[in-house]
Amino acid sequence: MRVWMTLGVIALLCVGLLAQQKPAPNPIKTTVAALLENPDKFHRKMVRVEGEVDDIKKKTSRVGNPYTTFKLDSGGKQLVVFSYGHLSVEEDDAVVVVGKVTAEFVLEDIVALDEPRFRPHVITENFWRGWERYRRPTLVSFNGQRFDVPLLELAAFRYGISVPGWFQGSKPSEQPRNRFNTTAHIDLCEMLTNFGATRFTGGLNLAANILGKPGKMDVQGHMVQDLFAAGQLAEIADYCRCDVLDTYFVFLRSRVLVGRLTLEQEQRLIGETKSWIQQRAEKVAAFRLYLDRWGDWPNPWATGAEPAAEPMQG
Repeated sequence: MRVWMTLGVIALLCVGLLAQQKPAPNPIKTTVAALLENPDKFHRKMVRVEGEVDDIKKKTSRVGNPYTTFKLDSGGKQLVVFSYGHLSVEEDDAVVVVGKVTAEFVLEDIVALDEPRFRPHVITENFWRGWERYRRPTLVSFNGQRFDVPLLELAAFRYGISVPGWFQGSKPSEQPRNRFNTTAHIDLCEMLTNFGATRFTGGLNLAANILGKPGKMDVQGHMVQDLFAAGQLAEIADYCRCDVLDTYFVFLRSRVLVGRLTLEQEQRLIGETKSWIQQRAEKVAAFRLYLDRWGDWPNPWATGAEPAAEPMQG
């Protein structure tokens, strides 16, 4: 029986570094892709860009001035960023929230690993041992091939955690970690972009909004580092819980797309999941917020129109 695990991983090396700089009163919100396509448009202007940060390097110039460089990745595009000073962020500090989904695509549970202590080595151990205990379920993520899973692999490397099953296979193409092994890991971003052949710059936020779901709300990715610095790990966990819910609903629609669910079955599951959230909302602040921002997908077939059996002839 195939079990699914939806991922919501926040690594503090991968979010929020641009928020360390004091922003202009009205920074221009843009994307990595837009900056790369038309850099002159943003020359000498303050911009706000969200993405995943990697390859952080804290250095000091020959004359003694500290500086930091890192790579900012979003929508498959990457930008090298320079910042004066040494940014206060450590690699592998993380909050991991996992949702368990049954073989029938029913959401059973959402768990923040090692809550409320959030110790990175324990989180990593719990994740990989859980993957084995649940008989290696299919992981479901949004952009997890580039972020969530590499982060968890590097954390296992850092903390000396053995994960032989994840690297099993006589050939790299047979390993669960292989990019195209969708039995082991369904990356919804890879699916929507045909493994990078096209772009989906709106990310999980846009995919969720298309389905009427909240997407990013009061907490944005660029705010996570400041929350961590303030010791607000519970707020970060709640942010991840909402990401897991968004991922789950996008996953359901993807199953309609590939023919594993009918639209009617998906809508029934959504209704059941809303009731599941409502039953737990009193104890979980993230669920209350999610319900407050809940929206229903505007179903174009609700008026009785049916999809054409064959393409219309012009």
